[in-house]
Amino acid sequence: MPRLEVGDTAPNFTLPDQNGESISLEALRGQRAIVYFYPADDTPGCTKEACQFNEALEAFAKLDAEVLGISPDGADSHTRFRTKYGLGLSLLSDPEHSVMARYGAYGEKTLYGRKTVGVIRSTFVVGPDGTIEHAWYNVRADGHATKVLQALGG
Repeated sequence: MPRLEVGDTAPNFTLPDQNGESISLEALRGQRAIVYFYPADDTPGCTKEACQFNEALEAFAKLDAEVLGISPDGADSHTRFRTKYGLGLSLLSDPEHSVMARYGAYGEKTLYGRKTVGVIRSTFVVGPDGTIEHAWYNVRADGHATKVLQALGG
């Protein structure tokens, strides 16, 4: 499984958001994009991570950074998740794991001592020019949004 590193060109993608509207990384050129991959809506770790990114949305906006969460879940699940927790960030659907795979965020992982295949919790800061400025793999959900914000000088 390839892993992206600082300086690599971020793979472009177009995915549907919670409203079924297509969101592309290319459309965000000129500003930063925080792209984070998570396993599933409304699960303990994913909820904590999403809520913490949501709490920092204003700080990310001041840094001209758009936050996008990507999971295999569909629009209906994303809408329920956003409504339940008052999330303002966009959640995109990648049910085939194709974008996740290109970012190295899908594949074999060890969970509770067992090898499984699934979403690898990962986050990327994509710079205004489309290159990877920061990449984190196998992140711990709690406190991660703060680490990303600090990496951007926020």
